[in-house]
Amino acid sequence: MVDLESAQLPAGTTSTAFLGLDNEQLASRSVRSSDSATVEGVGIAVGHATDGAMVDMNSGEVDNEKLPAEDGNNTDGSNALPLTVDAEGNAVVWDWATDPANPYNWSKGRKWAQVASFASVGFTTSVGTSIMSPAHTDLMLEFGVSSTAAILPLTFYVLALGIGPVVIGGPLSELVGRHRILLFGTPIGLLFTVGAALVPTSSLAGLCALRFFAGFALSPSLAIASGVLTETFRPVERGLPVACFIVTPFLGPGMGPVLGAFATRKGWRWTEWTIVFFAAFSILVTIAFGRETYHPVLKRRRAKELGIALPAEDRRPHITWPQRIHGFLTVGLIRPLHMLVAEPIVGLSCLYVACEFATLFSFFAAVPYVFQVTYGFGREESGLVFVSIIVGSVLGLLTVILTDVFIYKKRQVPRFHPNSPPPEHRLYAAMIGSFGLPIGLFWFGWSGYHRAHWISTVLAIVPFAWGNICIFISLMQYMGDTFTGSFVASSASANSLARYSLASVFPLFTIQMYEKLGINWASSLLGFVAIALLPVPWLFFKFGERIRAHSRYT
Repeated sequence: MVDLESAQLPAGTTSTAFLGLDNEQLASRSVRSSDSATVEGVGIAVGHATDGAMVDMNSGEVDNEKLPAEDGNNTDGSNALPLTVDAEGNAVVWDWATDPANPYNWSKGRKWAQVASFASVGFTTSVGTSIMSPAHTDLMLEFGVSSTAAILPLTFYVLALGIGPVVIGGPLSELVGRHRILLFGTPIGLLFTVGAALVPTSSLAGLCALRFFAGFALSPSLAIASGVLTETFRPVERGLPVACFIVTPFLGPGMGPVLGAFATRKGWRWTEWTIVFFAAFSILVTIAFGRETYHPVLKRRRAKELGIALPAEDRRPHITWPQRIHGFLTVGLIRPLHMLVAEPIVGLSCLYVACEFATLFSFFAAVPYVFQVTYGFGREESGLVFVSIIVGSVLGLLTVILTDVFIYKKRQVPRFHPNSPPPEHRLYAAMIGSFGLPIGLFWFGWSGYHRAHWISTVLAIVPFAWGNICIFISLMQYMGDTFTGSFVASSASANSLARYSLASVFPLFTIQMYEKLGINWASSLLGFVAIALLPVPWLFFKFGERIRAHSRYT
C-alpha cells in the first residue's frame, strides 16, 4: 500500500514542492548563519527578532520608531523585511512569521478583500446549481425529452463541482498558487456558460457537456477557499470569515430558483445568461481585490524580489515529470479518497454533509412538485418559496457567529490560552443545528400532506436550512482545525467530492419518490436519515480527542 504521508515527501520535499515546478534560481546571494554576507543595496529596514527594533542595513543603527504598521508597511512607507542581524548588521535569518508579505500580517481590509473575492465566485458557482430548476418544463418541451432527462443539465453541473476540486482545485493551486486558479478558472467557466446559452435545441448532450465543463472550471473556488482562509486568518480570527464564505454554497442554491423563475419568462437560455452576468462581476472583483495567499508561492516571490535565498526547508528540489505525475495521483487524487474511508473525522463529516446537501438539492424537484400539485402555485410563486432557504441560511450564519463570539472566543480561547482551544470546540453550532434538519423535514412532509396553509409548509424549510448551515460550517471549521498543511485541502476535496457527487443524483429520482411514497413519507424518509446522522457532531465533541490521537494526518 502507498504511504500517503511519506509518498509526497521524497528527500526533504514538502507536499507543495512535490507537486512543484522546476527549482527557480532565486538569487545568487544567500542569507546564512555560517558567514557574514550582508544584504547590500537593498535599502530596506529589517526587524531584529529579539527586540522588535528596526535596523538600518546600511548603518546598522537601531531605530525603534520604524516598526511595521498593520498593513505590512512601515510608518515611513518603506517595505519591511524582518531579519535577524548580528552586531555588525549582517543578515542571519529571514523571519517569515513577521514579514509584511505574510498574509497573516496583512491589514483587516486586505484580508476581507480575499473573502469578498472568493465569495463572489463561490456565489456565482452555487447559483448555477439551481438556476435551471424552474426551466425543467421548458427543457422537456424544447428538447423533446422526459422529465428525468430534463434534469441532467443540473446533474452534470453539480457532478463537476465534486470532481473539479479533486482534479484541479487543491493540486493545481499548490502548483501555481490560489489566485491564478481563480483568475483563469472563472473566465473559462464564463465561456462554457455562454456556449450553454447558445447550444442548439437538437443537442441536450451538448448542453450537458457544456454545463459540466462550466462547473468544472468554476469548482475550485469552493474548495481552495478553505486554504485561502487558513492562509490569511490566524485560528482565533478565522471563525467569522469562514462562516461568511461557507454560507455562499447555501445562499446560491436558495437564490438560484428565485432568479431562474423570473429569467425563464424569456426562455430557459436566460438562466445561463444570468450566470454569465454574475461571472463577469466576479471576474472584476477578483481582478480588483484578489491577491495570492499561498505561503510557498509568496515566499519564493519575496526572496526573488529581495535577492536572497530561501531557507533550505522552503526550497523546491528539481522534480522530474514522473515524480510530478506520481505526486499528483498520490496526493491530489488518492489521498482525499483515502482520508474519506480511513479517517473517521473526514468520513463521518463527509457522510453527514453529503446527505444534507443531497436533501437540499432534492428540494429543487420536491418544492415545485409539492407547491404546484398541492397548492396550485405557478412557476414564479414556487421559485419564491426558496427564499425560505435564504432566510434559514442567514439565521444559521448568525447562529455560527454568535457561538463563535460568545462561546468559542469569550470562554474557550481564554480558558486554553496561550494555546488554541481543541478543534472540538468548533462544534457547538453543529450540535445545536443537528435538531433542525429532522424537525424541518417532518414538518414539511406532514404539513404538505394535510394541506395546511401554504405558509406553514414554506416555514418548515427554514429550520432545515438553518440546521444545514450550522452543521456544514461547524464541521468544515472542525476539519480545518484538526488537520494541518496540505491535509486541510485534501479533507476539503474529499468533502466536495462526497457532497456534490451525492447531491447530483438525488434530483433524478426525487419526483418519483414523492409520487410513490407521498409527500408525507418521502419527506419522513429523509427525516429518518437526518435522525440517524444527528449524533455525529455530539460523538466528535465527546470522543474527538481520542480519534485525533490515532489519526495519521493530524
